[in-house]
Amino acid sequence: MLSVLRDHTYRHLFTAQVVALLGTGLATVALSLLAYDMAGSAAGSVLGTALAVKMAAYVLIAPAVSAVADGLPRRALLVGADLVRAAVALLLPFVDQVWQVHVLVFALQAASAAFTPTFQAVVPEVLPDERDYTRALSLSRLAYDLESLFSPALAAALLSLVTYNWLFTGTAIGFVASAALVVSAVLPKATATPRSGSVYAKATAGTKLFLRNPCLRSLLALNLAVAAAGAVITVNTVVYVRDHLGRSTGDVALALGAYGAGSITVALLLPKMLDRVPDRTVMLRGGLLLGVIFAGTGAITAARDGEWRWPALLTAWALFGAVCSTVLTPAGRLIRRSAAPPDRTAVFAAQFSLSHSCWLVTYPLAGWLATAAGLQSALVALGLTASAAALAAVRLWPASEADSVVHLHIGLRPDHPHLFDAVQVPDGWRHRHERVLDDLHRPAH
Repeated sequence: MLSVLRDHTYRHLFTAQVVALLGTGLATVALSLLAYDMAGSAAGSVLGTALAVKMAAYVLIAPAVSAVADGLPRRALLVGADLVRAAVALLLPFVDQVWQVHVLVFALQAASAAFTPTFQAVVPEVLPDERDYTRALSLSRLAYDLESLFSPALAAALLSLVTYNWLFTGTAIGFVASAALVVSAVLPKATATPRSGSVYAKATAGTKLFLRNPCLRSLLALNLAVAAAGAVITVNTVVYVRDHLGRSTGDVALALGAYGAGSITVALLLPKMLDRVPDRTVMLRGGLLLGVIFAGTGAITAARDGEWRWPALLTAWALFGAVCSTVLTPAGRLIRRSAAPPDRTAVFAAQFSLSHSCWLVTYPLAGWLATAAGLQSALVALGLTASAAALAAVRLWPASEADSVVHLHIGLRPDHPHLFDAVQVPDGWRHRHERVLDDLHRPAH
């Protein structure tokens, strides 16, 4: 897996991603402490609103950025987003009103919504070989999981030496370092002509392409299934461990660590697995397994006593992490195959926006139902959501969808660059390549 780091450009981009993730992790801890200082016992409502603001920024900003990204140098866009994030992090220690926190969080996450899809669209151009790209996706998944484990520990170590306001400085340093690494990387030149049309047409182009493609519609359903499972982990873990099982605060971290360990294990195993097993098989089986894990978690929730419940919960959380990783890690491969290079930024932005729309639904569902009707009711609702979404994904992703398809082009000029390897036949031009969906390839192909 680490062999892809031999590529100078990818090594710099991956390192930029890692240091930016560490900065974000420090900011998460610092923001929690800032909210407590400002609101005391009402800090939860401040953070809950901040989380909703974060998701709203992701959903709204990513498509808007894709509308203008074609006309901007990608390096400038990535560096600019990092510098905006650094500036916001430096401003956060000076706020004294809750509304100011929300405004700055929106600005911070809007910059992230500009950075992430652009970054994701650049990587397959830096690593055109699919095996290398698959390993890069696993490394990225690994980076996210390790950040969730390592950042709180780093924050705790720093807080033993300095006040939490200095964590925002560490966040800013991480984003500045990320910008410097992007500057030092030689990014491939964009060869595609910027898309024409209005800003609205450009902003919605990625979503339209996403929804026209059977494989990507299936991915959207799988995103909902993963969001249902992830909401249980993020929102309800503390309630499961502290109230339902009566265990210590430290055990909350162990449960979250079990989820991360499951995800990391699969991220390490997936590259070799995907060399032998089709993406469709891996992702759909993973989605269907979520319903089974929800059923097992329901049994744990229904039980009122028994020492077995704690190791069973750790096992369930590890399985949730493993299965979610089987769905999320190959998603970039699916987008890379399904979208032509000129459309990749738009389609990655659509994936970013649509996937976070799913989280925007499941987060409050997990919290409100658990509070109003109890953990079992929340689990049943989210389990049914995940199962229904996974079954929909199976129907939406036809087994006949191949990685490479033979098809016919009619009406293109003989010197059109897309026909460089095509064979002329009486009706037009016939050739084979990976399935994409763009202006030259309609769903009928």
